[in-house]
Amino acid sequence: MTSADATDGRAAVLAIDAGNSKTDLAIIDIDGRLMGAARGPGFKPHLVGAVEAVSGLAPLVAKASAEAGLASRRGVGLVEHVSACLANADFPSERQQLRDAIGAQRWSRTSEVVNDTFALLRAGGERSRGIAVVCGAGINCAGQLPDGRTATFAAVGHISGDWGGGGHLWQEAMWWAARAEDGRGGETQLRTALPRHFELASMAALIEAVHLGIVPSDRCHELTPILFEVAESGDEIAGDIVRRQAREIVALAVTAMSRLDVLDEPIEVLLGGGVLTARPRLLMTSIDALLRAAAPHAVTRVVTTLPVIGAGLLGLDRVGATDEARQRLRSSGA
Repeated sequence: MTSADATDGRAAVLAIDAGNSKTDLAIIDIDGRLMGAARGPGFKPHLVGAVEAVSGLAPLVAKASAEAGLASRRGVGLVEHVSACLANADFPSERQQLRDAIGAQRWSRTSEVVNDTFALLRAGGERSRGIAVVCGAGINCAGQLPDGRTATFAAVGHISGDWGGGGHLWQEAMWWAARAEDGRGGETQLRTALPRHFELASMAALIEAVHLGIVPSDRCHELTPILFEVAESGDEIAGDIVRRQAREIVALAVTAMSRLDVLDEPIEVLLGGGVLTARPRLLMTSIDALLRAAAPHAVTRVVTTLPVIGAGLLGLDRVGATDEARQRLRSSGA
C-alpha cells in the first residue's frame, strides 16, 4: 500500500484498523487516494482503558498526517470522518467510550467505531452482505446483510465461549507437548519441534524459558506455525488441534448465517487474520469440508486486501464518495 500526492483531493477519512497485534492507519482523500499511512503496535483498550489506548494512536495519526501534508492542521477538521475498526470493541459501552475518546482528539467532525471484523467484511465484499471470520491473535466473526441486520459475538476470550486464534494455539501446542514429555499425555512431535525452534533441548527448558521471560511473550506466537507444520506431517495430536480450530471457525460462520436466516442461501464466508491468510493446508481443507456439510451454498474466500482498506471503504461510504473513489482505494490495497 503506497501513498499518493495529496495535492488534489481533500482529506476525507482517517481509517483505523486496530488489531490485537498491530494497528494500521491511513488518511484517504475524497477521491479514494491514499494520502498518508502508518503502522504501530496492537490496540488493547480492555487492558489500558479507552482514553490511553486512543491516545496511543496519536503518534500514528501525526506520522500519517505529516506524510499527507496535513501536519500544520490543528483542531476539528484534520479529516471529515474517522472510520475506526477496532479490536476489543465488543460491547456497546466499549464502543461508546472509544467514540468519546476519539472525539476528544478532535481529528474529525464525525466518527464511527465498529469491531475490527467489519473491516475484513468491507475489505472482502463489494456489498454489505457476507460473513467474516477473523483468526489472528484471537478469533471473532461478524455477519451483515444489506437490510442492516448483523450477527456478532462478544469474543472476549474463554468466558464468552471462544477457542483458538494464534495467541491460544501456541499455548495449546505447549500444553500437549508438556504432557507428552512428562508422561501425562500421548506422544507428539510437538515435544521436540517446539523447543527446537528456540534452540532448546527439551520441553522442560522451553517451559522454564517462557515462564521466566527468557523467551519473551511477543515471540511465543512463533510456535503457532510450528504447530501447523507438525500437523501437516500427520501427527495425530497436532492434527486434532488444527481440526478443532477449523470446527470453531465453522461454528462461528454457521451460527452467524443461522442468526441472519441465510443458512440455505449462497453467501461468502470471508476469512482473514494471520492464521487464515497463511493458508495452512490441513486447516483450510478442514474448514471447507465442514462448511460444505453444514452450509452447502456458502463459499469461503481468503481476503488478502489489508483490513485498513476496509475501514477506509466504510469511511468513504459515510462521506458519500463515488463508486470510482471506492474502487481506486480498493485497488491501492489489492
